[in-house]
Amino acid sequence: MDSARGLIERSIPFLAEIKNRTAGEELEVWLNENRGPGTELWDDLARIIRAGVAEGWAANIEVDGPNYRRSRLAEPSEQLSYFSITAVYMDSVPVYRGQYHQHPYGELNMVVPLDPDALLGGPRGWQGAGWTAPEPGSHHYPEVKGGAVIALFYLPAGRISYDITPPEDASVPVGGAG
Repeated sequence: MDSARGLIERSIPFLAEIKNRTAGEELEVWLNENRGPGTELWDDLARIIRAGVAEGWAANIEVDGPNYRRSRLAEPSEQLSYFSITAVYMDSVPVYRGQYHQHPYGELNMVVPLDPDALLGGPRGWQGAGWTAPEPGSHHYPEVKGGAVIALFYLPAGRISYDITPPEDASVPVGGAG
């Protein structure tokens, strides 16, 4: 079951469970407390997406060289409660910034570190193994430090915007606490 189809199948009941919740701090706390590392869902998805990156079917399109890759694994559909599924791989020990983007309808982002000290930075700061849930309208540079991390993210209606101009002081994410 460690395949794109297996990942989709494992995501279906999760997305059905959270489809009527709005991304933001409240949902992020709930995800980390109830669907975080050590839970069957998180551990299954982490195993599958690690295999996908290792086997080359996930996060396999270079965005900025081999250390910043992304791929959409599933388009929004009724089966997925109209969420898309995307995987991103980022690897850097010093802080590295990815593409500035906006979450028009929010994002549910499962953070899977591949190195023990790897962290993903988003609108509410640095996150190790667990979840982030940037609220609708939030925008930021995704950042990584401490090694390699996979971000497995679910987007309502598949919406993400890369055509947004960063504010002059883009060191402060918009839509979350620094």
